[in-house]
Amino acid sequence: MLLQNALFLFKKLGKAFIAFIIFTAIATTLLIWNVGNDHNDDASNEPINELIINDVTQLNPITVERIVKPKTIDEITSEITSTTGPISIGGGRYSQGGQTSYPDSLHFDMRSFNKVLDFDKDKKLITVQAGITWRDLQTFIDQHDLSVKIMQTYANFTVGGSLSVNVHGRYIGEGPLVRSVVSLKVILANGTVATASPQKNSDLFYGTIGGYGGIALIAEATLKLMPNVKVERTTSTMKLDDYYGHFNENVRDNKEVIFHNADIYPPNYEDIRNVSWLTTDKAVTQVDRLIPKDKNYGWQPKVASFVANYDLGKWARQYLFDPVYYNLDAVFWRNYEASYDVNELEKADRSEYTDALREYFVPVENFSSFAQKMKHIFQKHEVNIINVSIRHALPDPDTLLSWANEEVFAFVVYYRQGTSLAAQQKVKEWSKEIIDAVISEKGTYYLPYQIHASTEQFRKAYPRSNDYFALKDKVDPTNRFRNKLWQKHYPKNSGRFVKKKAEIAQYYRNQGQTLLTIPEWYLVFNPMEYANFLEDENNPSDFPFFASIDEYWQLYEKAVAFTDDK
Repeated sequence: MLLQNALFLFKKLGKAFIAFIIFTAIATTLLIWNVGNDHNDDASNEPINELIINDVTQLNPITVERIVKPKTIDEITSEITSTTGPISIGGGRYSQGGQTSYPDSLHFDMRSFNKVLDFDKDKKLITVQAGITWRDLQTFIDQHDLSVKIMQTYANFTVGGSLSVNVHGRYIGEGPLVRSVVSLKVILANGTVATASPQKNSDLFYGTIGGYGGIALIAEATLKLMPNVKVERTTSTMKLDDYYGHFNENVRDNKEVIFHNADIYPPNYEDIRNVSWLTTDKAVTQVDRLIPKDKNYGWQPKVASFVANYDLGKWARQYLFDPVYYNLDAVFWRNYEASYDVNELEKADRSEYTDALREYFVPVENFSSFAQKMKHIFQKHEVNIINVSIRHALPDPDTLLSWANEEVFAFVVYYRQGTSLAAQQKVKEWSKEIIDAVISEKGTYYLPYQIHASTEQFRKAYPRSNDYFALKDKVDPTNRFRNKLWQKHYPKNSGRFVKKKAEIAQYYRNQGQTLLTIPEWYLVFNPMEYANFLEDENNPSDFPFFASIDEYWQLYEKAVAFTDDK
């Protein structure tokens, strides 16, 4: 097939063009390997202090008071009832904004809480502890020819973490993970163990799933399974504006389609590749039933870095790599296609640059209008987008923090950013701008990522957040379950700050003291700001010294002007 295509191209396009393609392919290959070797292969992303909890981006180091790695429910309840301080909960740590930790908290690292507790092959049900990874769950059920009904693309996540953010995947006719959950066993802030389902303690069920660890600790989950079938990949390319019609006609109601996504090619955001996996009786082209856990990913991260770092890489991906890759026949087991490992993308060193995600959900009829707004924002801010993947989800009307109140398309944005404070500020600027854009399209944004949205934006995107906070007040009245997400958006946290300010004498000073207040503030708090910057293990030379000095003189100039007639 590849030889026939090459001969066709040769006849159709001529020797000169083919020579150009070959030369470009060779040059690209050499450049990829250089990109792959431009970092320190011995670099480690692990913090020196074992009490520092970070996430995959390495942008959110948080020091906790103590880490507990439970193996039984009794261990968890004992720790909760014997302490009174804040509690944070972590699994695979793939959230990207501090959603799994909180300063000076008792941190539950759930990854050792990972057993299969019950399994019914005939009913296609399985009960697991929350710390089990999807990949380990797949190993167990694959031998029974069963498959996970709904999960995210990568299998490294823990089940509890996925439930906490209410993940979705590429499954057609499905949507949020909650649609595959039969029941949960959760542990409340007072140590009480409760069973929750759509029929029993439904408020806990719909508050905890997608609740980001603010309502209760997820201990166990009973999940629905599906038959493990063979699937065949089909693909086509089209213009972005043609995708919605293609999806409705060929994908949405096609019962043969198991997985589907569409990739928008940056930096022009005009072309799209549509990829579907349909059930088939053909012989598999990959004999493994699951991607091996010990698979060596040598070239994949190099290609990802090449695509991220160079315009040539993005061009090569669209016109060289993908056409060759997707021209190959692919018939896999469903479990194989659902067992991807994040190591195929992982950088060896994230000290200067890191790869991260954003995700936006819009009603299906607003697909094209939002796509144009997104394109404008990315191009205006020169965002280094690696890929935008389109997924589809049916409604989730019941979870309190639902991101799919109606049928939606998800725009999964994978991008590269610098780790300096200036680079992080740039990300914050375009992030807030695109959140406004998605809200204008009656959509929402996903919460597991960097916490740049204002509380006003959060409330607009999640109109039932008041119901969520009311439930939290009821079951966690002392606010024990905390993380950086709820530190920002939970009303009790902002209320506590306002109350504290009122208790401090002369927190606000009169106008006549303004000239003295600003120098005093900088004299005392600017060194503290620098100390906090170093404590977070940042590079000292990355601190914005000149920007800090400039900020002082700008404020001082305003103060002089304001008090000139006082």
